[in-house]
Amino acid sequence: MVDEESELFFQEVADVVPLKREKRVPLVPGADGRDPSVEARRQAAVSAPEADRNLLSDREAEPLDAWYVLEFKRPGVQNGVYRKLRQGRYEQEARLDLHRMTVAVARRELFAFLEQCHELGLRSVLLIHGKGERKAERERSAVLKGHVNVWLQEVPMVQAYHSAQPQHGGTGAVYVLLRKSEEQKRKNRERFMKGRVPIDR
Repeated sequence: MVDEESELFFQEVADVVPLKREKRVPLVPGADGRDPSVEARRQAAVSAPEADRNLLSDREAEPLDAWYVLEFKRPGVQNGVYRKLRQGRYEQEARLDLHRMTVAVARRELFAFLEQCHELGLRSVLLIHGKGERKAERERSAVLKGHVNVWLQEVPMVQAYHSAQPQHGGTGAVYVLLRKSEEQKRKNRERFMKGRVPIDR
């Protein structure tokens, strides 16, 4: 039975002629007019590790006392605005809790949080860094508070910050005032100019 099937198959394909193949041309780098270095750069870009955009320093910071008050204001920030921030009179539009994070994780999370808040046009946020009063947290939290104090001054979008009022965490948290995003500035300009007609001179 198997032999009959094989014989039948060979009878059917007896007059089949293989297709002619075109002669293959060996490719020489650069023969197609493309710069061979482009492909090398492309491969390097894919395999290279992504550059760290994080502005926050990764050096050691001095641990701070649990009751130390954090305060910072850039030149140009109005005293009335800073006083309102200090008193906790701005609505906290977002918050980030850094409790129990290592310094490396807190550095990454804080930078991503501030960037996202700025992109969303948020102006006032709350960071909870802890006081380090409990024995288990003492080393980590006290160090974290010191790092937060240094890091916030390194981010240009941070206009001012101050330790929070007791109801928001006291010296274990900090109010942060962010600079307006370009989108927010544009919206404010449009709102201000609404209904106003430019004067022709």
